[in-house]
Amino acid sequence: MADFLLEMPKAELHLHLEGSVEPETLRELDPAVPSDLYGYANFEGFLKAFGEVSKRLRTPDDYALITRRLLDRLAAQNVQYAEIILAAGVVLWKGQEFGPIFEAVRKAAAGSPVKARWILDAVRQFGVEQAMHVAQLAAERVQDGVVAFGIGGSEERGPATRFPEVFAFARRAGLHLTAHAGEGTTAQSVWDALALGAERIGHGISAVDDPELLRHLRESDIPLEVCITSNLVSGVVKRMEDHPVRRIFDAGVPIVLNTDDPAMFGCTLVGEFRLAAQHFGFTEVELRAIAANGFRFAFGDTKSEAGPGG
Repeated sequence: MADFLLEMPKAELHLHLEGSVEPETLRELDPAVPSDLYGYANFEGFLKAFGEVSKRLRTPDDYALITRRLLDRLAAQNVQYAEIILAAGVVLWKGQEFGPIFEAVRKAAAGSPVKARWILDAVRQFGVEQAMHVAQLAAERVQDGVVAFGIGGSEERGPATRFPEVFAFARRAGLHLTAHAGEGTTAQSVWDALALGAERIGHGISAVDDPELLRHLRESDIPLEVCITSNLVSGVVKRMEDHPVRRIFDAGVPIVLNTDDPAMFGCTLVGEFRLAAQHFGFTEVELRAIAANGFRFAFGDTKSEAGPGG
């Protein structure tokens, strides 16, 4: 199983750059970083830690460093394609200039065998005006590897219903649309994201509570970006046996396995596939189909002919 999972070509579609910063890299950037920063009692605690990690990314070179290290780890797992979520909303919150940071990560990715594309993410609780700013930044870079606009952060403090104009603008600009939804909230949050035009749903596990939503996702071929370890460590699922990934898959909803914030949750993509096999009984045939979904539902061109790093 270990050899099969490593050798199987994989794509990662739900992966936050800032959440990929390993503790040792963070200490390089800030030797005074608290030793317990990567421990969280709940989802809100995780969001605060994510902000603290992001504060320590002070220069474009810092962003370039974490990009290279992330892509090296992905390449070692035979991840061939990755859509990396860059928290542009957090960059703006820090008062940094986004352009040099984006150029740094784009150039850092160009030397990797992993083909990288970018999703610019707005922090929903920061409001509509800032989300529109992020969408505009994404629209300006559709020719430079940005394939989508999305919203993350707290669903409760920033419901999707606030953002129809932002998503409409992004769609007109030629961007794909995605949204975190149904992570620690109800199935209604997923419906609200779909109403915005979201083509993929980040997490979406609360859909398991709504048979009509499961049917809609299945019949519309809309995938859920499932992140098993993330849901457990952040506390939105209390026990491994309670995770609904098997029930969602058996309902015919397409899923893609992802790490979300691999360093902050202590996971790898190979490890997520291993969890699916060991704890939820996914067969080799099923795992290969899930891996293929990573390429099928990608927003960018996954063909290797496009060249390393794009």
